[in-house]
Amino acid sequence: MSANPLFVTAATGTVDLLGAELTALGVRELREVQGGTACTATLADAYRACLWSRVGLRVLWRISEFPVANDRELYDGIRAVDWSEHMGETDTLAVDFSGSVPGIDHTQFGAQRVKDAIVDQFRDKTGARPSVDRAAPALRINVHIGRGTAAVAIDLSGDSLHRRGYRGGQGAAPLKEYLAAAILLRAGWPAIAEAGGYFVDPLCGSGTLPIEAALIAADIAPGLTRARFGFEHWRRHDAKLWNDMRAEAVSRGAIDRLARGRIRGYDRDPVVLKDAVANAARAGFGELLEFHRCELGALPVAPAPYGLIAVNPPYGERLGETEALRELYGLLGKRLREGYLGWEAAVFTGNPALGRELGINARRTHRMMNGPIECRLLRIRIEPAEFDRPYEPGRPPPIDAEAARLRPGARMFANRLRKNFKGRSRWARREGISCFRIYDADMPEYSFAIDQYQADSEGFGGRWLYVQEYAPPATVDREKARARREEALSMMPEVAGLAMDDVYWRTRRPQKGGGQYEALDDSRERVVVEEAGLKFLVNFTDYLDTGLFLDHRITRARIRDTAKGRRFLNLFCYTGTASVYAAAGGASTTTSVDMSRTYLDWARSNMEINGFRGKDHEFVQADCLQWLAEDDGRRYDLIFLDPPTFSNSKRMQGEFDVQRDHIALIRSTLVRLAPAGLLLFSTNFRKFKLDADALSDVSVTDITQETIPLDFERDARVHQSFEIRGP
Repeated sequence: MSANPLFVTAATGTVDLLGAELTALGVRELREVQGGTACTATLADAYRACLWSRVGLRVLWRISEFPVANDRELYDGIRAVDWSEHMGETDTLAVDFSGSVPGIDHTQFGAQRVKDAIVDQFRDKTGARPSVDRAAPALRINVHIGRGTAAVAIDLSGDSLHRRGYRGGQGAAPLKEYLAAAILLRAGWPAIAEAGGYFVDPLCGSGTLPIEAALIAADIAPGLTRARFGFEHWRRHDAKLWNDMRAEAVSRGAIDRLARGRIRGYDRDPVVLKDAVANAARAGFGELLEFHRCELGALPVAPAPYGLIAVNPPYGERLGETEALRELYGLLGKRLREGYLGWEAAVFTGNPALGRELGINARRTHRMMNGPIECRLLRIRIEPAEFDRPYEPGRPPPIDAEAARLRPGARMFANRLRKNFKGRSRWARREGISCFRIYDADMPEYSFAIDQYQADSEGFGGRWLYVQEYAPPATVDREKARARREEALSMMPEVAGLAMDDVYWRTRRPQKGGGQYEALDDSRERVVVEEAGLKFLVNFTDYLDTGLFLDHRITRARIRDTAKGRRFLNLFCYTGTASVYAAAGGASTTTSVDMSRTYLDWARSNMEINGFRGKDHEFVQADCLQWLAEDDGRRYDLIFLDPPTFSNSKRMQGEFDVQRDHIALIRSTLVRLAPAGLLLFSTNFRKFKLDADALSDVSVTDITQETIPLDFERDARVHQSFEIRGP
């Protein structure tokens, strides 16, 4: 077959990569135009593009071109093509249409007119007509109208080339295959792979980047894993040419280049990791690619001296998410600086401002589109000369403290903080309280919660500030919020008499799905603080909360006062602080139930450092809802029930919403309550409303006001608490 006009489509920002691909495949006379690359090609060239292009989307073999001024001329021009050269009357077809012409004001109508012209031709000639199959047609036809000309082409790809055929499960917001390949090509992965470099994706999701990296490294044609192409039922298809080309591609693949573990993916989500393993197997790599469950904070160091780390971290597309991702990007940069010196990095983000949090300067950036989102690919060389600033989990953002202190707002904030500090410290010493809240957005424009933690009531074992910034709403100017943050932070150490190293920082915003319990880092650095003569391990870096809810101080004291001789049950026990108080109050037994092994281990440690160990103190790893449903017959005299506001953890059966589900939860818990027993129910959901009518057969006493400590009085909605006694 002679040379023919060919157009290969590509996404914005990848057309030059496509041109380089086609040139390497032997295609000549290329013209890069908007939306793709135009050329004159043989059928063999077109087949190679279908089989080998990693960034191309559709391969369009042009069969006709004619002027068009209205919908009638479009119909006539399409009908003038001899369609029997391309398909039969019993075949199926689909039409993709773009552009406009008078009489056609939307693409669906344009596609309808094209289809009508084709089927009318067949019906007039044979009395039969092809039918439409949009999902898997025998022939897909592409028509584009531009500048008064209609271009008619056979879509040889049939379906977008990015659908390689290996993807099954894909997780949330998967990276399309062509885009993953484009990222790798831009980042220089072919040369790195050729030199024997390794590959790591620390947030791999369902494995698209590692799999595309493996296809490139092993020189495997991405089209080999596809089930079908659009030309296979085309009447001009050369089956022998295609089979020979496929056989050549199969023999060319060098999967032996992929030593096991040379390409690795890490993710915290075990479900998407299962998808990644299955996808890699479908791509033909078996177990050559390694996928491991791992928090970003625990990312292993580089497995080789040289390689590429490529990652597509979250962008923060919805309002309020950007600030939450600052720490993730900062932690990513920290891991790169600490463990991947000498490597190249490619960070693909739809929020370039977050790239600054990496603390490493990008030597090149590329504009690319991920669907409708304009993104940047940051190409980074991980070398000390490129490092901007270090990031430490839980530490305050860097500021120019000297300049910030000179601003009037800093002095105003310092005066208020100093007044609060003096009063609260005096009160805390009098009450024997070591950990307490100093400031809680007393000045609304300085929206922080500031807590002091001490190792003991005198502070001899250490003293720290734990600062939570309430994320500003979208209506607040970000630069003003940043300036106030700097002013407040510049004064906190001075007022508290501490070094900046003793100040820890978090940004707090509404959490979904139990997000406040999810690890932000994995340093596991804990200090021991004192409360009411008891010791507790707290962590300032790994989680949004420290492990000791200060607003429950009075509630814990009530548990200790009523626990003597009682069997105590702590549901959703978190770090087991209530269990420690119950044991200290003389509880005969304690049972602590939580779904998280991490928190149960923390709870056990809290019990042990206070001298409580042995068979009378039980720790149960279970979904509390399921554990309650599977009643083992044991009953408890005192139960503390403090569930999350919302949870959709994959380890739970279904999702939990405290407002919707609190009655069912309380009823299930009351089954475990012994006669004359007491259930303490608490929630931090600020809009919670107890359905008292649904509990009319039991005694319910609202003890909220009695359980809010003085240092939390500014926020009457910090929690709600109720005493419930059975009928």
